[in-house]
Amino acid sequence: MMVDTMARMTQAAPATAVLTVAVAKGKIFSQALERLRSVGYPVPVGLTDHSRRLMVDTPDGSLRLLLVKNSDVPTYVEYGAADAGIVGRDVVAESGRDVLEPVRLGFSRCSLVVAVPVSQAAKPLHRGTALRVATKYPRQTRAYFEARGLSVDIIPLSGSVELAPLAGLADYIVDMVETGTTLRENGLVPVDTVAESEAVLIVNRASHKLRAAAVMELVKRLELGR
Repeated sequence: MMVDTMARMTQAAPATAVLTVAVAKGKIFSQALERLRSVGYPVPVGLTDHSRRLMVDTPDGSLRLLLVKNSDVPTYVEYGAADAGIVGRDVVAESGRDVLEPVRLGFSRCSLVVAVPVSQAAKPLHRGTALRVATKYPRQTRAYFEARGLSVDIIPLSGSVELAPLAGLADYIVDMVETGTTLRENGLVPVDTVAESEAVLIVNRASHKLRAAAVMELVKRLELGR
């Protein structure tokens, strides 16, 4: 039934100028392309985020895909270099960019958590205690601790955050987890959840008004395909 509906939508859709969509490289890339294919956009098969081509048009001229580092997707969309983007909700929140978020896509689900060494898990947090927290997500981390009245020294890292408590760099970490396996393998345990995340479609505010027909068709197809 869904395939028949998508086929009718594709046949009925009027020809429009190409819509530019920035797709985050990394773990959600292949799922994002598969979702676009499943809702009727003829994304070339075999395209990977390791491709040397960073701009790819679909054969029917409906989409232009930009292959973009995940943290850069909200920037491309806010500034209008892309009409829309597919990226993790955590990335959007961390960026602070002014974009619309019309559709949650339901894949690449994960959680941003506070984690500590197992030996420290039973110790409560206290106001007035200066904590060092290592994270790739300083914006959301600071907001989380400030909302609880806790003073923290944020230590931004770009990789291997789990190492920070083991090496004495930090007391806590805030990091994204899917299964928690990496935390367990490094003797860490989550003690609270900062935010939940999944892949989302984001849209440039001007494109939402000036290119409403093409943008809303993309939105409707992705909503139907969830």
